[in-house]
Amino acid sequence: MIQFLKTRNRTLLELWTGIIVLGIVCEIVGAVVIGFFVDGSQLRYGLSLLLGIALSLVSTVHMYKTLDKALDYDEGTAKKKIYASYMMRYILLVFIFAAICITNVLNPLVCFLGYMMLKVGALIQPWTHRVYNKIFHETDPIPMTQEEYDAMREAEASKAEEKSEVAEDAESEESHDENTNQ
Repeated sequence: MIQFLKTRNRTLLELWTGIIVLGIVCEIVGAVVIGFFVDGSQLRYGLSLLLGIALSLVSTVHMYKTLDKALDYDEGTAKKKIYASYMMRYILLVFIFAAICITNVLNPLVCFLGYMMLKVGALIQPWTHRVYNKIFHETDPIPMTQEEYDAMREAEASKAEEKSEVAEDAESEESHDENTNQ
């Protein structure tokens, strides 16, 4: 399972995890609060929140695919494609929320709360990133300037050179010892 997760887009996985965990928390808190104060609307609350969470998960995949495709175009075309995709996504959301408001089957505010899990999930993504680093037994590279990186590479090269010189010296001593023993 861990290998399967490692092969997928890591940032998308971390974002989805944040959205789903926050959604579960909101479902539990909302069910308890609504259960104490308002009778009969727990199902409506739960379904509204689930729809909002589902919309946020679909939106993340749509954004990922849009950005991934945009990388194949030049800057001007990429901007147009991203903007068109953005507009399409939000027009679709307006129609969905309009249908929710007109039919009054679900609570539009709770559905919007579920959709906003996308924003909160993005804010807690650094936390979910650290969690997945522990699960996958990985560490992040240490950020450094180009000068620091070059100095590090030079130090590694000089250490490798010293090791090879020591190995050559040891080999020459062994061959000298063998020659003197004969």
